[in-house]
Amino acid sequence: MNLHQTVEREAAAAFSAAGIADSPVVLQPTKNAEHGDFQINGVMGAAKKAKQNPRELAQKVAEALAGNAVIESAEVAGPGFINLRLRPEFLAQNIQTALKDARFGVAKTDKPKTVVIDYSSPNLAKEMHVGHLRSSIIGDSISRVLEFMGNTVIRQNHVGDWGTQFGMLVAYLVEQQKDNAAFELADLEQFYRAAKVRFDEAPAFADTAREYVVKLQGGDETVLALWKQFVDISLSHAQAVYDTLGLKLRPEDVAGESKYNDDLQPVVDDLVQKGLAVEDDGAKVVFLNEFKNKEGEPAAFIVQKQGGGFLYASTDLACLRYRIGRLKADRLLYVVDHRQALHFEQLFTTSRKAGYLPENVKAEFIGFGTMMGKDGKPFKTRSGDTVKLVDLLDEAIKKAAIVIKEKSHLAQLLEKIQNAFHVDVQLGDLKIKLNTDELIITLNDNYSAAIPLSKQFTIKDANNVAEYKDVAFDNIFENSKKIGIGAVKYADLSKNRTSDYVFDWDAMLSFEGNTAPYLQYAYTRVQSVFRKAGEWDANAPTVLTEPLEKQLAAELLKFEDVLQSVADTAYPHYLAAYLYQIATLFSRFYEACPILKAEGATRNSRLQLAKLTGDTLKQGLDLLGIDVLDVM
Repeated sequence: MNLHQTVEREAAAAFSAAGIADSPVVLQPTKNAEHGDFQINGVMGAAKKAKQNPRELAQKVAEALAGNAVIESAEVAGPGFINLRLRPEFLAQNIQTALKDARFGVAKTDKPKTVVIDYSSPNLAKEMHVGHLRSSIIGDSISRVLEFMGNTVIRQNHVGDWGTQFGMLVAYLVEQQKDNAAFELADLEQFYRAAKVRFDEAPAFADTAREYVVKLQGGDETVLALWKQFVDISLSHAQAVYDTLGLKLRPEDVAGESKYNDDLQPVVDDLVQKGLAVEDDGAKVVFLNEFKNKEGEPAAFIVQKQGGGFLYASTDLACLRYRIGRLKADRLLYVVDHRQALHFEQLFTTSRKAGYLPENVKAEFIGFGTMMGKDGKPFKTRSGDTVKLVDLLDEAIKKAAIVIKEKSHLAQLLEKIQNAFHVDVQLGDLKIKLNTDELIITLNDNYSAAIPLSKQFTIKDANNVAEYKDVAFDNIFENSKKIGIGAVKYADLSKNRTSDYVFDWDAMLSFEGNTAPYLQYAYTRVQSVFRKAGEWDANAPTVLTEPLEKQLAAELLKFEDVLQSVADTAYPHYLAAYLYQIATLFSRFYEACPILKAEGATRNSRLQLAKLTGDTLKQGLDLLGIDVLDVM
């Protein structure tokens, strides 16, 4: 349900009753749940306009809300704020509705749009590095939320697969083949570096490379075949990274610069014909009065270089025209490094003037900051090299495995078994099964042993062992991957995308604070409750009596509001902050309100709250592209 709209309607009616119907309500969730569920901030502005005492006017609004079916209490605070608490009966009714809904009460938008979102966008012929991480995961999360809210989402991976670097690579490949020298395309990074050295140090080689660019753009079949070899290898590297990250980007989403090659000259000619592009020192330029320099001169948006070559601006104009004309986009999102903001502002302005970007289509630059190291500089290796993304993700999984070993009862048990057998046990070789008082250990499917729990394999809490019944030790690796990759993604998504952030392994892998492991553990904790709960009635009436029950219920019902905010603004950190709040409130609720020891309606109601908490955490984390764990 859209809780914000529901409460806002009630507040607007109270404003009308108080004689200030023409004033905005200005409703927002309270920063501290102990003060209530929502806060009205609009009275002070209305009082100033009406020349009334703000507290007296706020009291009139509060009195108009008395006896409301939605709001239990309205209390005036400070100079004229009004803190609202929602009725437990209202909350209980809507918790029931959310539990019975496959979408947990979140409605799809009544005005769906076709959204084309541009993200990741690596340059090919080189392996992806950490600089591609933010665009990839921010864009993926935004696309998931937009899709969940009922929009048609078209993902576009605008890869750099055209230009001078490919002429350089083709020239080097041909040179290597002529000399019968050994070379390896499997490591694109090394191949690219070797080619770049030749390009920078050998003028004749550089000239040859430029000739190959001309041949490539002219459609030379031999050069195109070599170019395709580089592109295919690069895309396979990229897709492996996307799969590890769990992104929704697929090969069919790739739309390289080469796709628009045939449309570049027609776009430039069209701009000239419309009087927007003019010749300036041999180049074709659009002068934009909207972007003047310090001297008051209009900015130059170059769409064709001297000699007839094309630039990013040329390709981006053709691309935008394609997305609106062919893909029928209602909304365009470009998830790109914030340093490109001016380029996209000029692109959108030029496109508006040319008629490529109609007024009814919204184009947005979704900028993001830089991933920084602890030294305050862009994240690099110790040697100063750019970190390969595949290496970063491998390290995340390895570091998560260490954390799990420290936290997981299952991992601790594995270590004990390895020590007892005096062998290096592979995770996939070992299975355990719990009987009444012993563990049945099977190694390599041909050796079994029964270990009494009362001896060396005693675990303090036997219930923890029971949770691993029939669990293969392969799960340890899978959990490490989910926690490690989730930690990397959440560390980014939990920050305002426009800000730089410090990459810190210890902080992101912590099970305390606003981290992915903390949220994943909260979900695991919920699942643990239901493994022990036995029979319960999910359809029984919900009864909310304790303050923490009401706080948790009210927060759970804000899910739609949060998702709509992310869809409107493209800020995933709103969702991350919400999930952290849910997990925190559940932890307080769990400690203060016994679930399994409660009886009757109270037990059912608390299990209902736990169920909706788990469902919300799982769905919310999925929209951030993060997996949950049933057992940790």
